[in-house]
Amino acid sequence: MGVLIFFLTYLGVAVGRFPRLAIDRTGIALLGAIAMVVAGTLTAEEAFASVHLPTLLLLYALMIVSAQLRLGGFYTRLARDLTAWMDRPAFFLFLLMIVSGGLASVLANDIICLAFTPVLAVALLRRGLNPIPFLLGLAMGTNLGSASTIIGNPQSMLIGQMARLDFGRFFLWCAPPSFAGLLATYGLLLWLYRGKFYLPPTDNAGSESQETHWPLYNRRQTIKGLIAVAVVIGLLFSPFPREWSVLAVAGVLLLSRQMHTRSMLGLVDWHLITLFAALFIVVRGLNATGWPERIMSVLENSRFSWHHPYPLSVLTIVLSNVVSNVPATVLLCHHIPLGDPVRWYVLSLSATYAGNLLPIGSMANLIVMEQAVPFGVHLSLREYARAGIPVTLVNLAILILWIAYRS
Repeated sequence: MGVLIFFLTYLGVAVGRFPRLAIDRTGIALLGAIAMVVAGTLTAEEAFASVHLPTLLLLYALMIVSAQLRLGGFYTRLARDLTAWMDRPAFFLFLLMIVSGGLASVLANDIICLAFTPVLAVALLRRGLNPIPFLLGLAMGTNLGSASTIIGNPQSMLIGQMARLDFGRFFLWCAPPSFAGLLATYGLLLWLYRGKFYLPPTDNAGSESQETHWPLYNRRQTIKGLIAVAVVIGLLFSPFPREWSVLAVAGVLLLSRQMHTRSMLGLVDWHLITLFAALFIVVRGLNATGWPERIMSVLENSRFSWHHPYPLSVLTIVLSNVVSNVPATVLLCHHIPLGDPVRWYVLSLSATYAGNLLPIGSMANLIVMEQAVPFGVHLSLREYARAGIPVTLVNLAILILWIAYRS
């Protein structure tokens, strides 16, 4: 029964919905977790024990830190400042990818996309620029930038916490191929959209209906948030437990005379946290059936060690584009041996790079696509894949070369 529940849950997560129901991926994962306990595959105690609390605490705390910057108008102000370079579209695309990728390395990539997309969509349409290559650059740039640190995205946080990886060593190993991949992606987008940066004159009327809902820039609150980010980075290099260190910084931010607690906690992505918790339980239920160990034993006897760096990178990219990179990471990290950080680095990089292949590969992609729709910008699956497939293949090649060099 546990195997059936697992496959039905992951099938639902891959599709994203059930026919005639309004349930989404998070709801499907939660139903799968409940079913594991109701069916007797896991006890309630085993289900609760399977949830990796340090990962959830780190994710939760970083969302509060990011909420400080978002409510302080930092993201909106920065996005608007970048639009001053729109008269030079190629250079603007470069700046956008570098800045958004750099921010995503210390603040979750989903938050960067959520804050930047509306501002970019309006500004680009006003200038008569084609939003598609720039929104692709935003999504892909944040994905690649987030791969360079443990705190850049949810799957890296999970890997860093479960394998207890050192923040500095993770950065030194993962940052070079990620930066190289970002530059290569920029070059590919320039080539794919050569001569297509501008819209026809009749297509440049953008909607401004949502502009009034953007947070106003508050210099004092922004400085407060940036100081908090600097403290967080410093604490991550210390021997203190990273989840409690970041949570302490988040707690200090809540002591505010202007930023209401309800407003800050309202920006916490509870859906993502629930998805993580549910997937931990579903994967634990699958492991309780004994089938993963049997399959791994068969693979080892056939001399196919999928958890070695080269096959692991390919497998992770494929699986991430079937069920998305967070569910794929939760599944795979339970079957990678501890003690060899390189395998965990490869898992983190390939799961994040996989997000650039298809929209389903990363939540950041879906956020960009959904946030752009109200402004009349529709980024189709075909259009995304036209850029995403070559970008991912190039980034995979860079990763393989990096693995060979470091070996």
